[in-house]
Amino acid sequence: MLSELILEIYFILSRLDWISIIDILLVALVFYWILTLLQGTQAVQLLRGILILSILAVISASVLNQLTAFRWLVDKALPALLVAIPVIFQPELRRGLERLGRTGKLLVGGGRVSTRLEEVLDAVGQTASQLSSLRHGALIVFERETGLQDYIETGISLNAIVTPNLLMTIFYPGTPLHDGAVIIKGDRVAAAATVLPLGGSTTTDTLSLGTRHRAALGVTEVSDAITVVVSEETGLISVTYNGEIIRGLDQKRLDQLLKAFFRNQLEEAMPTGLRTTQNFLRRLGLSRTDIGDSKTQSRA
Repeated sequence: MLSELILEIYFILSRLDWISIIDILLVALVFYWILTLLQGTQAVQLLRGILILSILAVISASVLNQLTAFRWLVDKALPALLVAIPVIFQPELRRGLERLGRTGKLLVGGGRVSTRLEEVLDAVGQTASQLSSLRHGALIVFERETGLQDYIETGISLNAIVTPNLLMTIFYPGTPLHDGAVIIKGDRVAAAATVLPLGGSTTTDTLSLGTRHRAALGVTEVSDAITVVVSEETGLISVTYNGEIIRGLDQKRLDQLLKAFFRNQLEEAMPTGLRTTQNFLRRLGLSRTDIGDSKTQSRA
């Protein structure tokens, strides 16, 4: 079996020439460029769903040849889907043409894993507490798996390190960037003064919420983002996720919530030995926080 597979691979490779290799590389380059354009946008999940649906439909139609009506439906639906793709991905296609016109970097990926996520979360918690005491409104969005590039492009690009001083300056009343949302991508402030879609869960009384809180709900309804909101009127700190809102938080509770949401990413950034210890403590029903609290109580 293995020898037959090796012979088949050798037969395929022996038929390749320079023209065929260039042809394959050009096709791969086109697909890589398309995926680069979609990276960091909500279209990635949509494209993934379309591909899965198309593959399942083709496999089902080929395996179940006797289902004439279903095969007819697949044959008619796929061409319509191809026509709909340019309409669905219109923002991404326009972005690609704009990059092409600016002769920018077409083949450079954009994502980067943060190695200082805990510092970023601490900076946001500290900033939210200070803004709350000053009654300065704020809206901070954490990008997660779903890309928010479409919203980043509505604001002012910063690409700056996340620090309390920077966030305090951005949200100081009267500054040009204070009216809008800050989007954090990895360990950087990607943009400020961004515009988000308004939303509101059916379980939430949206009439009692201001525009800032509705925008915080809206972006979490269309993505897996996490937002931190500080009310300008009451100074209350809130967190929104998955179209839900948690209100009336202090800095300690906010830090706990953020670290709970990003627990997997925080553990990935740990050294291997420390991560193993953390998993062992969790199985025992303990954590580093629990041990730290018990030590504090014993000293008291």
